Formats: sequence, structure tokens, C-alpha cells
Amino acid sequence: MGCRGGVGLPLLVRRLCFAVLLCAPCLCSLSVAKRTPRPAVKPPPPPPPSQVPAPAPAYPALPVRAVCLGGWLVTEGWILPPLFSGIPNKDLLDGTQVQFKSALRKTYITADQGGGGAVLANRTQASDWETFKLWRINETTFNFRTPGGEFVGIGASDGIIVATATAPTLPETFQIVRCPFDKDRVRIKAANGYFVQAIATGEVIADYGEPTRWSDWDASVFLMTKVGQQLQGEYQLCNGYGTDKATPVLRDHWNTYIVEDDFKFIASSGLTAVRIPVGWWIASDPDPPAPYVGGSLQALDNAFKWAEKYKLGVIIDLHAAPGSQNPWEHSSSRDGTQEWGTTDANIAQTVQVIEFLASRYATSPSLFAVELMNEPLAPRATLDSLTRYYRDGYDAVRRHSPAAYVVMSNRLSSGNATELLQFAGGLRGAVIDVHYYTMFNSMFSNFTVQQNIDFVRTNFSGELAAITTQNGPLTFVEWKVPNATKEEYQKYAAAQMSVYGQATFGWSYWTVKNANNHWDLEWMIKNGYISLKG
Repeated sequence: MGCRGGVGLPLLVRRLCFAVLLCAPCLCSLSVAKRTPRPAVKPPPPPPPSQVPAPAPAYPALPVRAVCLGGWLVTEGWILPPLFSGIPNKDLLDGTQVQFKSALRKTYITADQGGGGAVLANRTQASDWETFKLWRINETTFNFRTPGGEFVGIGASDGIIVATATAPTLPETFQIVRCPFDKDRVRIKAANGYFVQAIATGEVIADYGEPTRWSDWDASVFLMTKVGQQLQGEYQLCNGYGTDKATPVLRDHWNTYIVEDDFKFIASSGLTAVRIPVGWWIASDPDPPAPYVGGSLQALDNAFKWAEKYKLGVIIDLHAAPGSQNPWEHSSSRDGTQEWGTTDANIAQTVQVIEFLASRYATSPSLFAVELMNEPLAPRATLDSLTRYYRDGYDAVRRHSPAAYVVMSNRLSSGNATELLQFAGGLRGAVIDVHYYTMFNSMFSNFTVQQNIDFVRTNFSGELAAITTQNGPLTFVEWKVPNATKEEYQKYAAAQMSVYGQATFGWSYWTVKNANNHWDLEWMIKNGYISLKG
């Protein structure tokens, strides 16, 4: 099989994201962990089915040189912020974290013990118990979720506010009425028609029916503060617009953001594959469950046609799993809650998505790999649930394709980058995807260009060698350096190519287009920051 001889062996994928102050893109690297063949003495017994050598995909040859089509079929607001510009009250999307301070009492509304009991207004400082996540019903109406997962609502009598419901119904529905001259000065209208107020005893009750002049003397006026980073994912976009408005917005985006000319550019730039993130709801297209809208499946069909035309491989990447495998927007979490893998039914549903994708595209010569899941986060995503899913997902792919590689993302924050190596060792064509992020480490914010380069050549290369002793994976590191010049970016890119240039499976660059130029591969190539030819 030439350079594809490792198709029957476990593969190793690695992505490093290294940030300092200006974001440059990163490459996901995928490399084959080679084994030394044993001398043949006599013909061995037939191997089990999982180890039978599989035919290689029609193209591309290893190592792949891929780019990720991020922000296309799975929304990430930071990649293309204008997608959210038409949403009314767009600062109050699902998952937005808010705190309410009584203008009169100077105390915060708090879910006592983090939820499950009384709601009070007796604290002068805000922390977790005083922070609520929004579930958006429409542009002015919401549920308030406590840190413990319960929902704020009206109690059994007298309008007393409590936080005991495990699922929201009408009593847990509130309208946020914003002051005409100060959007963060609000009143909260409960389902009984009355406004919530903080009374002198510290209780919170919905019994205030008077109009307001929005003064600090009004017990029904609260100062709303938004905290944390706002989620801007597929769920927030679809539910923010509502189905009727989200449908044309997203279909226009799918039809115009990535087009055939992009595939032509990708192929002509020296790349050989595309990695396409998709969400679990694509398997229910054209009628996915609310709030998602149909149409992304046709866009994926188009991508395969273009990939075939320009002889590009396709890595389908399940970026958003049902229940969300991490708390971030790219998993389409509604409010930062991570529920994937907590039930057998949830795992089975995820396998069904893989089955759907594998069966639909198995006959395409461009189907190069299926990534079963992107970035599950430990410890909520347990190793047991993940390996059970990966075994079933692997089998689902193999039922339809003996040739496609099967990519298995390692758990972020597991503390053990090799935890899947033994599991994947017996699965032909298996790929382990390990991501490293240093962007949240303040150490790198003061690094110079040369220090970044030295870190790649020593620390990162050393870590890679610990995982793959031969042909270490090619990795392009995301970086930020104050006042970095074009030449400095070029120098840093060249250093990474030198250190990580021996990947045997290949690499994937994040991402082909981006509102931030140094995350945008097309911009980087056209402006001479990076060349992938030769």
C-alpha cells in the first residue's frame, strides 16, 4: 500500500493551540504509529475481523494536508460574528449568565445553596449562587437556571419565588422588561402577571403590580449584570432568531460561506483534504428537532461533489454530539451544560448519527475519515462511556466502509494523552486525536517570538516524542505575540514546520475562513504568510 501501509495500525492525531496575544491558526496533526514487523516463520492464523487489512481510500495519499471548514455547518460566532447581528436582544441568548441586584436593597437575588430551595435577596456580593443561566423562550421571555440545575419559579402560594423545578414549565417563565434608557436596568415579570420584588425580610416575591419610573426607590427594579463569556453556537443562533428567521439566515450562510471555488482554491494551494465539522441534528435533516433548522445536509452533499471533482479527501467530524460533549459553543451546548454520555440512550443516539453519515457517503471516493467526536471533556465524559461509544461508532463505520479511517478524539483535561492507545491498538484504521491547548496559560502572554519558537522546538517536540517515537506528528501552533510582524509570523510557522514536519497521517489547519485574519488560511496564503506547496 506504499505510504498507506499503516491503515491497519492505530493512528495518532495531535493538535496544539498555543496562544499569546494575536491569534494565528493551528494545525491538527494526524500521524501513524508505526510498528516493526516481526520476521515471518510460518503463516500466522487468520486475524480477527478488526485487524484484517482494509483497502485504502481512493485519495488522498498519506500524509494528508487538510484544512478545517470551521464555522460552516456548525456555527461558532467568533468565526463569523455578523451571523448574530439580526437577533433581537442578542446579548440575552441561551446560556448567557446574569446577576440581578436590587436597586433599592443593594442585595443580589440568590438561589440558596445553589438551588433546590428558597430564592432570596440577602447578599451584597455576587458569586456562583447569584448567577443564573438564561434559557430563551423568545426575545423577552426566559427561564432562569441555577448553578445546581434547578429552575427559578413561583412557589405554591403567595408569589414566593423558589428554585425547585428540575424542568421548566409555565411557573418557571419570566419576562425581562428593560428600561428604555438603560438596558441593564430591568424588571422581572412572573407568570402570575406581577413583577418580582426584593422585600425587606430578604425574600423575593412576585406581587408588585405598580408602574415604575425606574428609580432606585422601586423594589421591583433590578440592575442586571452579564458575566462570563457568551455562548454563540448553533443553538443560540437558531433559538435566538426563531425557526422562521433562522432558516433563511442559515441557508444563505451554507450556500455562500463555502462554495465550489473554495474547494478549487484548497486543491490548488497544495492541500489534499478538508475536515468538515457537523452537528448531530444533520441526521434528522430536513426536519431536525427544534430549534435547529434543516438544510445543512444538502450543503454536505455539495461538499462531497466538489471534493470528488477536485480530488480532495473528506474527514467528517462530529463536532456537536447530542447532549454536548463539552460546555463550549462548538458542541452546541444550550447553556454550557455537558450531558453527553450520561445515558445509554444518548450514546446509542450518537452511534445512529455516525451510522447515518457512514452509510450516506460510504461509496464516495472522497470519504477519507470519520471523526466520531470532537473534544470530549473530562471528567464529565468518562473514559468508560467514551470507549463504549468509540467501539460502537467504529463498528458503525466499518459496516459501511472498510477503508475510511476512524478518528477518535482523546479527552481534554484527562491528564493522560495515551489513555486511548491500548484501546485503539486492535482497531485497523483507528486514529487518536489529541489536542493540546496552552491559550489559557498566562505564561505565554509574555513570550517573545523566539521564546515561542524555542518552546515548540523543545517542550512541544518533547511531548510529541513521548507519544510517537517515530515520525512525530506535524503540528502548527496557534500563537500570539504583541506587535508581531509578518516576518515573525513566517519565522514561527517555519519553525513549526521544521519540528512537526514528519507526520505520517498528516495535519489539518484550523480554519479555512475566519473574521480574524491570522486564523484564516485563505488570507494567510494570499498574503504570503504561509505556503503549502512543494
